[in-house]
Amino acid sequence: MMTRGIRGATTVQTNNKTEIHKATSDAMTHIIQRNKISPDDICHILITVTNDLDAAFPAEGIRVLEGFQYVPIMCALEIPVPGSLKKCIRLMVTVNTTKNPADIHHIYLNDAVKLRPDLTLTNDQ
Repeated sequence: MMTRGIRGATTVQTNNKTEIHKATSDAMTHIIQRNKISPDDICHILITVTNDLDAAFPAEGIRVLEGFQYVPIMCALEIPVPGSLKKCIRLMVTVNTTKNPADIHHIYLNDAVKLRPDLTLTNDQ
């Protein structure tokens, strides 16, 4: 058993609580399904948001998912690099797994596909 990180990212159209929660929940659901993990496999989740998203804590969008009551989740601001992707929510899900790094599926949705096109799961997949 190893500890591995699973990356994920998504974007929203507006700085809106409902949209932030839904986008975060959707990204986490994709990570869970694609990597066949459960909340018990997760050590912790770190979520960052760009500084244009302050209407809600994205962690609240994960807390409503079944089994996530005791998973440690922390939110932080992403470094505001000039020209970087706007309205972006990034996730780093640290899991205990027997998978090799090449077998981990990182999830990039919406405009976040621009961040890592080599590791992207699009909305169509």
